[in-house]
Amino acid sequence: MPVTSAGQIGNLRRMTAHRITPTTITAVMVALPAALIARTIVQKNLINSGYNPAFAADLAYLVVPPILLVLLFPLWRSEKSYIREQFSFANLSWRLAIRAVGIGVLMRVAWWSQLFAGISFGIYRAPATSTITPLVLNFQCPSTVVIALGLVVMAGLIPFVEETIHRGYVQGVLRHRGAVLSVLVSAIVFTVFHRYTSWPFVFVAGLIFGTQYWVAKSLWPSLISHATINALIQLDWRCLNGRWNPPADSVPLLIPGTVAMLCLVVSVAILTMLIRRMATEARNAPR
Repeated sequence: MPVTSAGQIGNLRRMTAHRITPTTITAVMVALPAALIARTIVQKNLINSGYNPAFAADLAYLVVPPILLVLLFPLWRSEKSYIREQFSFANLSWRLAIRAVGIGVLMRVAWWSQLFAGISFGIYRAPATSTITPLVLNFQCPSTVVIALGLVVMAGLIPFVEETIHRGYVQGVLRHRGAVLSVLVSAIVFTVFHRYTSWPFVFVAGLIFGTQYWVAKSLWPSLISHATINALIQLDWRCLNGRWNPPADSVPLLIPGTVAMLCLVVSVAILTMLIRRMATEARNAPR
C-alpha cells in the first residue's frame, strides 16, 4: 500500500497552488512569541502560588492555543481550507502512522545512546564538586493528574501547534525554494523557539520533521513523530530518576560506551532507512 494516495496527490496540487503571503507568516511569527510570553507570565504566577515548576509549565501552556486562536482568528478563517488539507485523513494510513511512531522512538533511542556514550567516553562530565555516583535508574511516576496533563500538553497541544506553524507555515512559505532551504530554515526557526540547552537535538529533530513533511506533503508524519518523542520525554522527566557520574580515572568506559555507540549507529541507520522508504514510496506512487 503506497504512502501517497490519490487524496495525497490532490492535496499536493492544492498545496502547490496555495500561496502563503508574507503578511500571513509575519502574523504567525508575531502571535506565537506573544502566546509563549503570556504562558511564561502565567507559569511564574503559578510557581509563586506554590505549584511544582514542571506542572506549572504544563498547566500554563493551556493558555497558548486560545491566545493563538484569538490573535490569528482572521487568518484561521481565510486559511481554514489549507489547514484542513494539512490534516486530511486521506493522507493518513496505518503504515504511515506506525512508521512515524517508529521514527519518534528511534530518535529518542538515539538521544539516550549519545548521552550514555558521551558519559562513558568522558565527553559529558559533571562539575568537579559533584558526588561520584554509580549508574542508578529509578522509575516512579507522580500522580495520574500530573502525567495526564503532561501528556495532553506535551504529546498533544505542543506538537499540533508547533507542526502547524513551523512546518505548515514556515516551511510552507518557502516550499517553492526547494527542499534544502525550506527544511533548513524551518528547523532553525523551530530550534530558536526552544531552550538553548536542547538546541542540538531540537535542530536535528526539526530537520527530520521537515523532511517527513516535504516527502509526505502532509503534517501527519511529523506530528505523530513529534508527539511520540514528546510523550517519551514527558515520561523521562516525570518518572525516570537517574544518576551516573563515574570517577574521572575510570573513563573511558569501553564496554558501555561501545554498546551505546552501536545503539546510536543502528538507530540512526534504521531511522534513515524509514525516511528513505517513505520518500521512495512517495516518488513511486501513481500520479
